[in-house]
Amino acid sequence: MRLSMDEVINAVCLSESSRRGIQPGAVEVQLSWEEEYGFTAEVWIGERSHYLVEANLKEAIEQYVLKEYGRRIYRSQITLDADEEFWADIAD
Repeated sequence: MRLSMDEVINAVCLSESSRRGIQPGAVEVQLSWEEEYGFTAEVWIGERSHYLVEANLKEAIEQYVLKEYGRRIYRSQITLDADEEFWADIAD
């Protein structure tokens, strides 16, 4: 199973909105990859921002797949990758 960049962003938006008790539309996400830090996301809520590390991204994806697809997956099954866009591969 592969999640597109939009689905990865949706996963982060839903996770952050659930944690903070706000609407998902109030969350903005910018995904990035750096050799030193790996996969990260900068998340804006209002005028404040914070960063999520790869483990946080995988947790959001894990929750998203359970809610949207009804599948229980584990972080060890998730591989993040990027070329022109980002995606997440989920092993069966």
